[in-house]
This record gives sequence, structure tokens and C-alpha cells, in this order.
Amino acid sequence: MSNNSNVENLSPQVIRQLSKEMSELVSSPPEGIKVFLNDEDITDIQAVIEGPAGTPYAGGSFRVKLVLGKDFPTGPPKGYFMTKIFHPNVAKNGEICVNTLKKDWKSELGLKHILLTVKCLLIVPNPESALNEEAGKLLLERYDDYCQRAKMMTEIHAHPPKFAKEGLEMNPTSSSVGTIFKGVEGPLAKKHATEKSKTLSDKKNLKLMKDKKRTLKRL
Repeated sequence: MSNNSNVENLSPQVIRQLSKEMSELVSSPPEGIKVFLNDEDITDIQAVIEGPAGTPYAGGSFRVKLVLGKDFPTGPPKGYFMTKIFHPNVAKNGEICVNTLKKDWKSELGLKHILLTVKCLLIVPNPESALNEEAGKLLLERYDDYCQRAKMMTEIHAHPPKFAKEGLEMNPTSSSVGTIFKGVEGPLAKKHATEKSKTLSDKKNLKLMKDKKRTLKRL
């Protein structure tokens, strides 16, 4: 998968159209899809697709990249999942196999159409054009096993860190637990410990006062 910019290969007209489409996608994104603008490279098209409800991908956030070829828009872009996913139409390297990006491509189809097609693929996989044969076979023959495997991959690779009610504690299984809240968790923990010791100290003082009163009464 090439990360090189393709701006110099595209006509000014195509770049203008791309720029317009990207701005529209950012300002009014399709439901469950968030598009990211790269100001330095208009051909770097990345989006995050939320796993649709009722599918094994529900709750996951999947990063997708579209790579535009030299012949775009005459030729279709290539689509890749950058987030690992277990899906019949997604190869091990993340490449997406969907007719919209192959034989059904038309130059007037926009980026929004492509992203919506990829989202639909999460709802209705096509095992007949499988790039991941194992996923395609499971989908057709043992659907429950396919769902279980897809859910597990979603939980491992596509779940964002879980936040507690306070919005500060993270899921301990998250690998980024120490990095994101470095410098936040520390002071909070200290504050909590200080308050706890203060409460204990107050309780101790109260008990001492009660004991003193009892002693005075006896005298």
C-alpha cells in the first residue's frame, strides 16, 4: 500500500472536485462515518466507520483509507481497512474487494458513495467474492462461528478505550492506559488519597473526643 501523494498526477479540475467533496463530507458526514482532512495532501483520504448495530462489528471504530490511482476518476480508487477486521471481503493486508471499486465503478461516483458502500459491506458481506476465504467459508457454513470470530477481532482491534463515568478512568486492558492519562491520573490519585487520609484523620479525632467526654463523665 503506497503512502505517496498522488496530487501531481491529477488534473487541477479533479483536485478541485476532490477538495469540494472532502469539505462536504467533513461538514455533513454520512451517518456513522467520520472523514479526516489532510490539508497537505488532498489525495490522502481517511475515514472512521462505526460498526453498524446488529452486526458482529457493532461498537467498533474502523479506520479506512482510499488510495487514488493516476487514472482517477476514470479508474476506481483502492480501498483499505487500516484497522484489523475479520471479514470475507477484506484481505489480510486490509484491501477491500467490492464491485463498486472494481467492475461497477463509474467516474461520476463520489467518495461518499464509496464510503457508504464500504459501510454496507459490514452489514451485508459478499462471501462469493471473498478475499479472506476462511471468513467467507465460515459465513456460509457456520455463521455463529463467523460472528464470534468477527466480534473477537472487533473487540481486540476496533474498540476505542472505555471511559468510566468520570471520564478519566480507562479500561485496564487498553494498551494506551498509561500514555493517554499520564499526568492526569497521578494528581487525581494523590488528591483521592489525601482526601481519604483526611477523612480517616477526622474520624480518629472524633473518636478521641468521644472517648475524652466519656472519661470526663466518669470523673
